[in-house]
Amino acid sequence: MEHSEFKWNQLGDVSKGRINLGEEMPVMVYRLFQYTMRDVLSRRYGKEEMIDLFRTAGEQAGHEFATNNLDLTLELNPFIAQLQSVLAQTKIGILRIEKFDTETGNAILTVSEDLDCSGLPVTGETVCNYDEGFIAGILAEYTKKDYIVTEIDCWAMGDRVCRFDARVAAK
Repeated sequence: MEHSEFKWNQLGDVSKGRINLGEEMPVMVYRLFQYTMRDVLSRRYGKEEMIDLFRTAGEQAGHEFATNNLDLTLELNPFIAQLQSVLAQTKIGILRIEKFDTETGNAILTVSEDLDCSGLPVTGETVCNYDEGFIAGILAEYTKKDYIVTEIDCWAMGDRVCRFDARVAAK
Protein backbone atom coordinates (compact mmCIF):
# COMPACT_ATOMS: atom_id res chain seq x y z
CA MET A 1 0.00 0.00 0.00
CA GLU A 2 1.33 3.41 -0.95
CA HIS A 3 1.72 6.19 1.58
CA SER A 4 -1.04 8.76 1.51
CA GLU A 5 -0.75 11.92 3.55
CA PHE A 6 -3.40 12.30 6.25
CA LYS A 7 -6.17 14.80 5.57
CA TRP A 8 -9.12 15.70 7.81
CA ASN A 9 -11.72 14.15 5.49
CA GLN A 10 -10.17 10.71 6.07
CA LEU A 11 -11.86 10.74 9.49
CA GLY A 12 -15.12 10.14 7.64
CA ASP A 13 -18.65 10.85 8.84
CA VAL A 14 -18.71 9.24 12.26
CA SER A 15 -22.36 10.19 12.85
CA LYS A 16 -23.37 8.16 9.77
CA GLY A 17 -21.12 5.22 10.57
CA ARG A 18 -22.04 4.96 14.26
CA ILE A 19 -25.79 5.45 14.22
CA ASN A 20 -26.36 3.45 17.40
CA LEU A 21 -23.15 4.01 19.36
CA GLY A 22 -22.66 7.69 18.56
CA GLU A 23 -19.51 9.79 18.22
CA GLU A 24 -18.18 9.52 21.78
CA MET A 25 -16.23 6.76 23.51
CA PRO A 26 -14.65 6.35 26.94
CA VAL A 27 -11.25 7.96 27.50
CA MET A 28 -10.03 4.51 28.59
CA VAL A 29 -10.47 3.23 25.01
CA TYR A 30 -8.45 6.13 23.57
CA ARG A 31 -5.72 5.55 26.15
CA LEU A 32 -5.71 1.82 25.47
CA PHE A 33 -4.83 2.61 21.86
CA GLN A 34 -2.32 5.33 22.74
CA TYR A 35 -0.40 3.52 25.47
CA THR A 36 -0.20 0.19 23.66
CA MET A 37 1.04 2.07 20.59
CA ARG A 38 3.64 3.87 22.74
CA ASP A 39 4.77 0.51 24.13
CA VAL A 40 5.06 -1.17 20.73
CA LEU A 41 6.89 1.78 19.15
CA SER A 42 9.23 2.12 22.13
CA ARG A 43 10.16 -1.56 22.05
CA ARG A 44 10.63 -1.56 18.30
CA TYR A 45 12.39 1.78 17.79
CA GLY A 46 13.47 2.98 21.25
CA LYS A 47 11.96 5.49 23.61
CA GLU A 48 13.34 8.64 21.96
CA GLU A 49 12.08 7.64 18.52
CA MET A 50 8.66 6.77 19.98
CA ILE A 51 8.50 10.22 21.58
CA ASP A 52 9.50 11.86 18.29
CA LEU A 53 6.85 9.88 16.40
CA PHE A 54 4.13 10.90 18.86
CA ARG A 55 5.18 14.58 18.72
CA THR A 56 5.24 14.48 14.92
CA ALA A 57 1.82 12.83 14.70
CA GLY A 58 0.46 15.33 17.22
CA GLU A 59 1.81 18.24 15.21
CA GLN A 60 0.20 16.96 12.03
CA ALA A 61 -3.07 16.51 13.92
CA GLY A 62 -2.78 20.04 15.36
CA HIS A 63 -2.40 21.54 11.89
CA GLU A 64 -5.43 19.64 10.59
CA PHE A 65 -7.47 20.31 13.75
CA ALA A 66 -6.78 24.06 13.57
CA THR A 67 -7.49 24.29 9.85
CA ASN A 68 -10.79 22.41 10.14
CA ASN A 69 -12.13 23.57 13.51
CA LEU A 70 -10.84 27.07 14.26
CA ASP A 71 -11.20 30.55 12.80
CA LEU A 72 -7.55 31.38 12.20
CA THR A 73 -8.37 34.99 11.22
CA LEU A 74 -9.40 36.06 14.74
CA GLU A 75 -7.31 38.42 16.87
CA LEU A 76 -5.32 36.70 19.64
CA ASN A 77 -7.76 36.97 22.57
CA PRO A 78 -10.84 35.82 20.61
CA PHE A 79 -8.76 33.05 19.05
CA ILE A 80 -7.66 31.80 22.48
CA ALA A 81 -11.26 31.95 23.75
CA GLN A 82 -12.40 29.95 20.72
CA LEU A 83 -9.59 27.42 21.19
CA GLN A 84 -10.50 27.00 24.87
CA SER A 85 -14.13 26.42 23.94
CA VAL A 86 -13.39 23.90 21.17
CA LEU A 87 -10.92 21.93 23.31
CA ALA A 88 -13.51 21.74 26.10
CA GLN A 89 -16.34 20.81 23.70
CA THR A 90 -14.27 18.04 22.15
CA LYS A 91 -13.24 16.94 25.65
CA ILE A 92 -9.53 17.17 24.88
CA GLY A 93 -8.93 19.26 27.98
CA ILE A 94 -9.40 22.59 29.70
CA LEU A 95 -6.93 25.12 28.33
CA ARG A 96 -5.55 28.06 30.30
CA ILE A 97 -3.00 30.51 28.95
CA GLU A 98 -0.66 31.58 31.75
CA LYS A 99 1.48 33.81 29.58
CA PHE A 100 1.60 34.76 25.91
CA ASP A 101 4.32 37.15 24.77
CA THR A 102 2.87 38.85 21.70
CA GLU A 103 6.29 40.11 20.62
CA THR A 104 8.08 36.76 20.63
CA GLY A 105 5.09 34.41 20.28
CA ASN A 106 6.34 32.37 23.24
CA ALA A 107 3.74 31.07 25.68
CA ILE A 108 3.18 29.06 28.83
CA LEU A 109 -0.13 27.21 28.93
CA THR A 110 -1.81 24.53 30.96
CA VAL A 111 -4.29 21.82 30.10
CA SER A 112 -6.26 20.32 32.96
CA GLU A 113 -8.32 17.15 32.70
CA ASP A 114 -5.98 16.29 29.84
CA LEU A 115 -7.18 13.47 27.60
CA ASP A 116 -3.74 11.84 27.56
CA CYS A 117 -2.76 11.70 31.21
CA SER A 118 -5.14 13.02 33.86
CA GLY A 119 -5.54 10.28 36.44
CA LEU A 120 -2.49 8.24 35.41
CA PRO A 121 -0.23 6.77 38.07
CA VAL A 122 2.89 8.80 38.86
CA THR A 123 5.83 7.54 36.79
CA GLY A 124 8.18 10.48 37.27
CA GLU A 125 8.26 11.50 33.62
CA THR A 126 6.17 13.52 31.21
CA VAL A 127 4.01 11.50 28.82
CA CYS A 128 2.06 14.05 26.78
CA ASN A 129 4.31 14.03 23.73
CA TYR A 130 1.34 13.89 21.35
CA ASP A 131 -0.03 17.01 23.07
CA GLU A 132 3.32 18.78 22.63
CA GLY A 133 3.02 18.30 18.89
CA PHE A 134 -0.72 19.02 18.83
CA ILE A 135 -0.22 22.38 20.52
CA ALA A 136 2.76 23.18 18.27
CA GLY A 137 0.64 22.44 15.19
CA ILE A 138 -2.25 24.63 16.33
CA LEU A 139 0.05 27.54 17.23
CA ALA A 140 1.93 27.20 13.95
CA GLU A 141 -1.29 27.31 11.92
CA TYR A 142 -2.45 30.40 13.77
CA THR A 143 0.83 32.36 13.90
CA LYS A 144 2.48 31.00 10.73
CA LYS A 145 5.62 30.33 12.82
CA ASP A 146 7.13 26.98 13.74
CA TYR A 147 6.92 26.02 17.42
CA ILE A 148 8.74 23.74 19.78
CA VAL A 149 6.47 22.78 22.67
CA THR A 150 7.82 21.04 25.75
CA GLU A 151 5.76 19.64 28.58
CA ILE A 152 7.22 20.88 31.87
CA ASP A 153 4.56 19.59 34.31
CA CYS A 154 2.47 16.43 33.91
CA TRP A 155 0.00 14.35 35.91
CA ALA A 156 2.40 11.41 35.47
CA MET A 157 5.03 13.49 37.32
CA GLY A 158 2.70 14.11 40.23
CA ASP A 159 1.26 17.43 39.00
CA ARG A 160 -2.46 18.05 38.59
CA VAL A 161 -2.25 19.92 35.28
CA CYS A 162 -0.11 19.58 32.21
CA ARG A 163 1.99 22.71 31.69
CA PHE A 164 3.62 23.41 28.37
CA ASP A 165 6.37 25.80 27.35
CA ALA A 166 5.72 26.86 23.75
CA ARG A 167 8.58 28.63 21.99
CA VAL A 168 8.90 29.90 18.46
CA ALA A 169 11.56 27.78 16.77
CA ALA A 170 14.78 29.54 15.83
CA LYS A 171 15.26 29.85 12.09
